[in-house]
Amino acid sequence: MNFKGLLSTKEYEFLHTDPRLGNRIILLGVTGSYGYGTEREGSDIDFRGITLELPSDLIGFTEFEQFEDRETDTVIYGFNKIIRLLLSCNPNTIEILGIEPEKYVIRTDIGQELLDNRDMFLTKRAAESFGHYADAQLRRLQNAIARDSMSQPDREEHIIRSVKHALEDYNRRSGESDSGVTKLYIDDAVTEGLEKEIFIDGEMKHFPLRKYNDMMNSMNIVIREYDKIGKRNRKKDDRHLNKHAMHLVRLFMMGIDILKYQTIRTRRPDDELELLKSIRDGYYMKDSVLNEDFYKVVADYEKQFAEAEKVSTLPDSPDMNRVEEFVERINRRIVNEEI
Repeated sequence: MNFKGLLSTKEYEFLHTDPRLGNRIILLGVTGSYGYGTEREGSDIDFRGITLELPSDLIGFTEFEQFEDRETDTVIYGFNKIIRLLLSCNPNTIEILGIEPEKYVIRTDIGQELLDNRDMFLTKRAAESFGHYADAQLRRLQNAIARDSMSQPDREEHIIRSVKHALEDYNRRSGESDSGVTKLYIDDAVTEGLEKEIFIDGEMKHFPLRKYNDMMNSMNIVIREYDKIGKRNRKKDDRHLNKHAMHLVRLFMMGIDILKYQTIRTRRPDDELELLKSIRDGYYMKDSVLNEDFYKVVADYEKQFAEAEKVSTLPDSPDMNRVEEFVERINRRIVNEEI
């Protein structure tokens, strides 16, 4: 497919007319199924890229983080924001640095310089970021299946694991080491219509009400997802479940590449693609439930991922002096209107 030719079509005219894009874009490439190698007939084309901020974003009052065009599924990050995300080895953005060369439709000298220095973002932080994303993907799969095929007490067991994870995630994001929740547990239900339900014990003093509200919302989102009522489009949902299952395994594959081999490889090699496509096409699903063989595949990749983390020779954290020098040099040129 001629990806570069798409940039000349009316559908992608915004790339040339938006004042934050145009010749400010330093990288634009194909991700999603065409980037991973898992495309099939009718697959969407996903572009992801990076654009330089305006001088006023850096020394004035304007702000910019990213541009999105939902019609074409195009996302273009501001340079400063992408650097912050890359420093945490964010899976959704670090893949931009591992696209096959021929699938970059825009690559300026600064974009190439960023690619040449991508190793400065490769750290053991990938273990947490990729592991966290994979775990969240697995929970979404289990949640969807649990809503349809498990008894109410068993669903409650799934919910409590997800709620605990949501609470841990809230604490990590908010910088809280103790949110006041002392115990989450399952007991005989007091709510009508339930056999078992989750209870919470807590003790808090001088805890900000707004933070309390944020904490409870993060857990309530999980509950609402489980308790959604409505007819299930089984055929459509099965496709989505298989797609999520495929991406769960793909995340492990990419994380292993980074931790063990110190490389970013967005397109998966042919032997891995065979497995990924079989998951996507429903080989591991029967009666709308992922079978035992799928979870064996996941367990094997979890083991490989843990081993990759153990043997990784990557640094624990980025060399911030190197990163800051690179970012400052680029931003100084923007402010001086040299680029």
